Amino acid sequence: MVQLALTILGATGSIGCNTLEVAALHPQRYRIHALSAHRNVEKLAQQCKRFLPRYAVVSSPEDALRLAGMLKGSGCDRVTQILSGAQSLCHVASSEDTDIVMAAIVGAAGLEPTLAAAQAGKRVLLANKEALVMSGALLMDAVRASGAQLLPVDSEHNAVFQSLPRIAGQGLASSGVSRITLTASGGPFLHRPLSELADVTPDEACRHPNWSMGRKISVDSATMMNKGLELIEACWLFDAQPEQVDIVIHPESIVHSLVSYVDGSVIAQLGCPDMRVPIAHALAYPERIASGAPQLSLAQVGALRFLALDMERFPAVALAYRAIKTGGTCPAILNAANEVAVEAFLGARLRFDRIPAFIEQVLDAVPPQPATTLSAVLSADAQTREMAARLLSGQGGKAQ
Repeated sequence: MVQLALTILGATGSIGCNTLEVAALHPQRYRIHALSAHRNVEKLAQQCKRFLPRYAVVSSPEDALRLAGMLKGSGCDRVTQILSGAQSLCHVASSEDTDIVMAAIVGAAGLEPTLAAAQAGKRVLLANKEALVMSGALLMDAVRASGAQLLPVDSEHNAVFQSLPRIAGQGLASSGVSRITLTASGGPFLHRPLSELADVTPDEACRHPNWSMGRKISVDSATMMNKGLELIEACWLFDAQPEQVDIVIHPESIVHSLVSYVDGSVIAQLGCPDMRVPIAHALAYPERIASGAPQLSLAQVGALRFLALDMERFPAVALAYRAIKTGGTCPAILNAANEVAVEAFLGARLRFDRIPAFIEQVLDAVPPQPATTLSAVLSADAQTREMAARLLSGQGGKAQ
C-alpha cells in the first residue's frame, strides 16, 4: 500500500490532534508531510518528535527559533525543516509532495492556505469553517477548476455528505432531496434563563456538554453562531438555497444531521460525539477505516430528543441567514465581526449576551461588496475588523 502524504494545518488544535491520532492507527496508509501551529510551539515540538514531518510551520521567525531549540539533538532536527509565516502555510498546503491537506486552522487565518490547497488540486479535508463562509464562491470555483476533492470534516456536514446520494457540490435539484437539517446540541445555556446570560463567564461558555473543542469554537457553540456559519457552509458545499437548510436542537449530539427526500424518506448519520469519526471518514473516503472512537450503543443512549430552534435565545442564527441571503462579502463581514466579538468576550471586554447585538451592529455599519476576488474578501475582513474595533472602543457605538 502506497503511503499518502498528509499535511495538517492547525496540528495542535483539537481537530489536528485527533487527525494525528487517527493517522497513527494506520501508519501503512499515511505519513506526516507537514504540521503547522500558531503559537503552541511546545505541543508542536512534541508532535514533530513523534511523527517526524518534513516541515513544521509556525507563525513567526521568533517561534521558529524557539521550535528549533526544542528540537535540537532530538534526531527530528535532521529530518524536519522549520518554516514560518503565512506564505509557508500556502507552500506546504500546495506542495506537489502533499496528497491530503487537513484544513483545521481556526478563523480567517485558514482561508489562504485552504484556497492554495484547493487550487493545487489536493484532497482537502475541510474543518475550517471560515474558508467557505468568507469566500465560498472562490473556494468552490477553485475546487472545480483544479479537480480538487473537498471533503467536509465538521460532523454536521460530514453527516450530510454521507446521507446524500452523490458527492457534494453537484446540487440537490435532480437528486430527490428536499431539505437538509443540521443538528445542534444547544450548547451549555440551552435552558438557562435569558435574564442570566449577561453574567456568563468565558469558562462557563467553553464548558460544552458533549464536545471537547477550542475556546473560540466553544463560544460559537454557546451563542449558536457555529450553527449559523455551518448553515452558510452547507449552502456552498451542497449547492443548497438557505430556505432548504433547517436547524434543529438535538441535545444528545448523536444524530449529526439529516437529509429529507421528496418521497418522505429521511436519511441520517448517527455516531458518538467524537470528531475522530468524521476525520476517519474523510481521510479514507470512499473506503472506511477504524477511527479509534467507541461504537454507538442506542440502547445505552436510551432516548433522542429534538427541539425547535428558538431564535430569541439564539439570534446569531438569524444573522447568518441574513448574511448568506445578502451574499457578496456579507458572510465575510459576519465572520470577522464574530471573531472580534468572541475575542472581546474572552478578554472580558464584551458581555456574552451582547455578542449577537454587537455583530448585528457591525453588519449594519459595513456595506457588503461583490466577493469576486480574494483581495475583495480580505479587504472586507480588514475593514470589518477596523470598524468592530472602533465600536468596541466606543468611537462609533456602545459594545458593552
